[in-house]
Amino acid sequence: MDVTGKVAVVTGAGRGIGHGIAMKLAQNGAHVVVADIVEENAREIAREVESTGKTSMACFLDVTDRQSVESMGESVINQFGQIDILVNNAGVIGAAGWEKRETASEADWDITFLVNVKGIGTVTDTISPHMKERRYGKIVNIASVAARKGTATSTPYGASKAGVINFTQSTALELAPFNINVNAVCPGLLWTDMWERIAVRFRSKDDYPDELTPREVFDRFVKARTPLGREQTPEDIGNATVFLASDAAENITGQALNICGGYMMN
Repeated sequence: MDVTGKVAVVTGAGRGIGHGIAMKLAQNGAHVVVADIVEENAREIAREVESTGKTSMACFLDVTDRQSVESMGESVINQFGQIDILVNNAGVIGAAGWEKRETASEADWDITFLVNVKGIGTVTDTISPHMKERRYGKIVNIASVAARKGTATSTPYGASKAGVINFTQSTALELAPFNINVNAVCPGLLWTDMWERIAVRFRSKDDYPDELTPREVFDRFVKARTPLGREQTPEDIGNATVFLASDAAENITGQALNICGGYMMN
């Protein structure tokens, strides 16, 4: 799990899972570029990274805007001279108000695929040439256990995350001749802003009475569906990401690793 001296770019690192990944990379020796569409959040996490003794850089990044992606890449190369690790974490579950809709809107489909699939493609297309020149690189894409099995809700999200796994496999084949590993991590059940809104939706159903708080709904869901009976954390996802980004995983590519307490088994 040693990534000492490596330069890592983490997209969507301003909060949640991205925050956990950025900190675990720093704690294991990497210099971390914190890229996020909310620049203030990126600066805050960059300061936290620097408190570990590692160099950090905060970057504004909109993965749906190629110019923004290219500007971020140029800034990183200008400051660090290299990019060893790319973590494509930025993602959305739907357009504003998605949790209030029983059926996904066209806007939900558009933004979910634009960010979760095309956005990962744009960032990878921008960063991978630097890795190819050096014949070294580790790319980790954050998918989801939602990619593994269809559900009656959040259809665009699950379909987009399935696309992330397919993209991971295709890119792994494309970049393998350049000694670049490409893998995915599939987070399970984490208490995030997204899950809080999901819990509000679930609370209206018979299994989850209105008197339960969103957190209580989440806890019941986790306990009922995970063999280990416990939620996952951003740090859990960070640990898996650091492993796949390290040379300990040099013979692993094109894989998707579930971090879900047994919620989904493959």
